[in-house]
Amino acid sequence: MTTGHVDSITPADVPALRWGFVGTGGIANLIARHIATTPLARLTASSSRTMSSAREFADRHGAGLAFNNWKALCDSDQVDAIYVATPTSVREEISTYAARAGKHVLAEKPFASAESVQRIVAACRDNDVAFMDGTHFVHHPRTHTLQREALVNTGKPLSLDSAFQFALPDRGNIRYNPELEPMGAIGDAGWYNMRAAVEYLAPAATVRSVNAVLRRDDASGAAIAGAGVIQFNDGTTTTWNCGFDSGASVMELRVTGTNGVVSIENFLHEDADHSGSYYYRKAEPEAVNEVRRIESHLSSVASMFERFAAIAADATLRDYYATATLRTQALLDACWESAELK
Repeated sequence: MTTGHVDSITPADVPALRWGFVGTGGIANLIARHIATTPLARLTASSSRTMSSAREFADRHGAGLAFNNWKALCDSDQVDAIYVATPTSVREEISTYAARAGKHVLAEKPFASAESVQRIVAACRDNDVAFMDGTHFVHHPRTHTLQREALVNTGKPLSLDSAFQFALPDRGNIRYNPELEPMGAIGDAGWYNMRAAVEYLAPAATVRSVNAVLRRDDASGAAIAGAGVIQFNDGTTTTWNCGFDSGASVMELRVTGTNGVVSIENFLHEDADHSGSYYYRKAEPEAVNEVRRIESHLSSVASMFERFAAIAADATLRDYYATATLRTQALLDACWESAELK
């Protein structure tokens, strides 16, 4: 399998970016903690609906500027790039405004639709700024290693199976609000199932058929779980399960091919030392799982910011990431449409 990932980065060769965060919730706080671990990113500003929240976030993470207006943050000459950590319903508006203000855009996922992604990408290209979505696991060396060694490990891929399920009992969470997060669990957790298919199956394959179902919360009507199968025109398939009504957390992935099987117990995260492991089983009688460990000196989040700095500096590196976002959202849209018809 070929990959368009930026595989190696020398910090001295790439200018650091000054970051402004739009949104100060849980995911923004998590991401902010990782910025301090790379010299290629510096958090300089934050914005929230209230100045008190923006100021508290800025003080907590060492940013000098705070705004209660995201447009003012985007217009600041003290900011090079914007991280959009807001509900899906307003992600396009903020991302396109930031691009027109000359700021690079890193946006959380999912997006409202593939058409929405296309508009964001167009705004970024028209204004010569970088765009990337905030999917972390794709930036870990384990992902790159599996892509490079796919034909050796598994041979021709046949299927990919993934599950991302966890417990979210708090009905006050925005994931239970269909106006803010229209696709619920399918958008929030299912994004990772779709991205795994984009990263690990044939990149040029197109969708032949989609069959999906969803489960809704009785009180809010939010989609709290989904499952399905996608068949591609090259004969490969991906089956997926996602949800936030599971009794335990599950983040499993398996790629089956003609020569062997690769499986990952937690494909979204790495170990405490930033290394990531996977299991490999050859297509031989009585073969046993071989554990392989991929080292990394950075977390996948910090690596994401380093790669973002690289594509901000070099426009020729940007298309891979924009295309991956669009393909992921298109798969998500197809699964959502299929599930809603049931």
